[in-house]
Amino acid sequence: MGVVIRKAVKEDCARMMELIHELAVYEKEPDAVTVSFEHFVESGFGENPIWWAYVAELDGKVEGFALWYIRYSTWKGQRLYLEDFLVSDKMRGHGIGKLLFDKLIEECKEKKYSGMAWQVLDWNEPAINFYKKYPDVSIDGGWLNCSINF
Repeated sequence: MGVVIRKAVKEDCARMMELIHELAVYEKEPDAVTVSFEHFVESGFGENPIWWAYVAELDGKVEGFALWYIRYSTWKGQRLYLEDFLVSDKMRGHGIGKLLFDKLIEECKEKKYSGMAWQVLDWNEPAINFYKKYPDVSIDGGWLNCSINF
């Protein structure tokens, strides 16, 4: 399989948004994506980008991506926060997720981040099992998610 892992470019955003909507349906939240396409693009490729991404491309089509930003922990320092990590439904199980995840680990080590953090839904057994294949991954159920919407 000729999968290419590369940094996302502005032209990938339309396909990335398609995959984000696919993920929302998978996570049983089909109406939860409210970000506009313009805001998404500006946030990643505007004057002051706040997110970065790798895409997995196969035969010229983006079939997955990992989107992250940098968070700061007063206990640990700079850490990569993996906001979205997904592979298209039809391409799951072909090793694309591993290629993307390994690239993120490489990014963390190159930038000397203290680690990487993300969330996984407690019912998403395929994702949980994927993460458990990495020996240093810990899945902690001790925190509750909090948010406020404006």
